[in-house]
Amino acid sequence: MIISRTPYRISLFGGGTDYPAWFRQHGGEVIAASINRYCYLTCRYLPPFFEQRFRIVYSITEDCNQVSEIKHPVVRAALEKFQLDRGVELHHDGDLPARSGIGSSSSFSVGILHVLHALKGDIISSEELAKSAIWLEQDRLKENVGCQDQISAAFGGFNHIEFLPSGDFRVNPLTLSRGRMDEIVENLMLFYTGIRRTSSDVAATYVTNLEARAEQLQRTQASVAAAKKLFTGANGMKEVGELMHDTWLQKRALSHAVSSREIDELYAEGRAAGAVGGKILGAGGGGFILLVVPPARRDAVRERLRKLICVPFNFEFGGSRIIYYEPGNVEDPV
Repeated sequence: MIISRTPYRISLFGGGTDYPAWFRQHGGEVIAASINRYCYLTCRYLPPFFEQRFRIVYSITEDCNQVSEIKHPVVRAALEKFQLDRGVELHHDGDLPARSGIGSSSSFSVGILHVLHALKGDIISSEELAKSAIWLEQDRLKENVGCQDQISAAFGGFNHIEFLPSGDFRVNPLTLSRGRMDEIVENLMLFYTGIRRTSSDVAATYVTNLEARAEQLQRTQASVAAAKKLFTGANGMKEVGELMHDTWLQKRALSHAVSSREIDELYAEGRAAGAVGGKILGAGGGGFILLVVPPARRDAVRERLRKLICVPFNFEFGGSRIIYYEPGNVEDPV
């Protein structure tokens, strides 16, 4: 039995510039942080006493005899990649809901690749894990996704991530004091809207022609340097909130699908109660709202948005990990 634990992430600045269609021409960069809410994948070789060869348990249960019969696209593609000579059982559990903008799809991709490598006795680096997950989602499954989620899930931490025209990337941890980290977290609030959507579908409304949105993306990219200076300097979080508000306006301009009347109203309610700024996480369209809120206004914002679930969190720095490893006996029947 093997269990992987892979963090979800919050994207703070630069989202959209991590799509290959953009950074292959212009470069790209984001600031993102993994949080202490996780995706868990439990895996084992399935004993031969079962009628089925594959048992996949997530929101539904799939019992199959051929990899090609598996409906879950990521599981099917991952198992096709590994071409195991024995049947397997996979269980997924998550701390937060899927299709909600916290990088759950990429955390799942990273987690399943990690656990399958471990099942075969392989040790894989964070860089290899991120690149493999990017390949799985972008090249194998042809999804409209960027690259920051897989990197945050694999590496963990509070990072400035650069995307190079060559297709490579650099992960630069922001070296902040424990007190500064705590201050940042104390000024952030995460609310679940209950609106679920598929990020690839939302992204498809604008990633097919990013050059037509060059003005918004250039301003978004420029915000990363400004945000990095604010995070690493002595500035308060008010300036961070104001900058995030400006970048949210740029993001809303990318496509009609990024926001909605309901999301705009929720965001306005949060601002009216004391939030300085914020954004919808991920591609947009629903999921989680991240707000920058002075500690003195947290109770007021929580009360104003009391219909939403407020999720406490902290940053985490471990990235995807194998947290339980007990390989099967080599003499198990096959």
